[in-house]
Amino acid sequence: MKSKVFFSKNITSDEVIKLYSLLGVNLKGNIAIKLHSGEKGNQNFLPPTFFENFINKVGGTVVECNTAYPGSRNTTKKHIKTMDEHGWSKYFNVDIMDSDNKKVTIDIPNGKIIKKNYVGSNLLNYDSMIVLSHFKGHPCAGFGGALKQLSIGCASSFGKAYIHSAGKTTSQKLCWLKMADDTTFQEAMADAASSIHNMFKGQIVYINVMKNMSVDCDCCAVAEDPCMKDIGILASLDPIAIDKACLDLVNASNDPGKDHLNERIDSHNGRHIIDASEALGFGNKEYELINID
Repeated sequence: MKSKVFFSKNITSDEVIKLYSLLGVNLKGNIAIKLHSGEKGNQNFLPPTFFENFINKVGGTVVECNTAYPGSRNTTKKHIKTMDEHGWSKYFNVDIMDSDNKKVTIDIPNGKIIKKNYVGSNLLNYDSMIVLSHFKGHPCAGFGGALKQLSIGCASSFGKAYIHSAGKTTSQKLCWLKMADDTTFQEAMADAASSIHNMFKGQIVYINVMKNMSVDCDCCAVAEDPCMKDIGILASLDPIAIDKACLDLVNASNDPGKDHLNERIDSHNGRHIIDASEALGFGNKEYELINID
């Protein structure tokens, strides 16, 4: 059966609420709202004002984890300061889930590349999750969407390095000498993503926003400006389907900037994460795109 992906060309805060309501899920307990807080200096990340109406309506806590590379978010102290400067703390409750390097391990018994996922320990405090992803390119993964938010996004600082190295590192800092090849990295991300989705299965939803689409991620302090016009917002219960739909919408666009974005995606075998994830059985790349406009 094809997964349902709801789509709207209207990119507004109220449209996020509308799409979420169509999913028909009543999230329970403490809700973790996973999004990208943006590296200091980045001009493309989606600001808290965009999500304000939605997050205030559903409740929950904005969650993040520290990075594994130098920058404004690689320690809890600096990350909290960046969250303050970007306005997240002004509007919402915020939780750096691996504060003070605290992490827990989630087993991935059917993982192809990695058998364990190291996540911020505070993840265990939540009963459900909303994954708010800014769809765009990425300098290592090719693109960032729901699957990358589940894997790298929910991983602790050490966990991020562990996934990037396909389980070879013993340090919480990225070592470029131990970085996995692109295909192996995509498969390790798929493994990690499966563990988070399965952890919250039935209590997790995905919203992707195709706006400010640069070839660079929000993790880049120095990023290229967007290369494509905005496309819309998507919502689904299936992280594989929603990312596949975004990739297909890029391909279907008549925007000449799509060639630049596709070049970035393909240069890192970015589409492979779709097949690798589907092979793990936690979603479906076959989908029905339901236009609500």
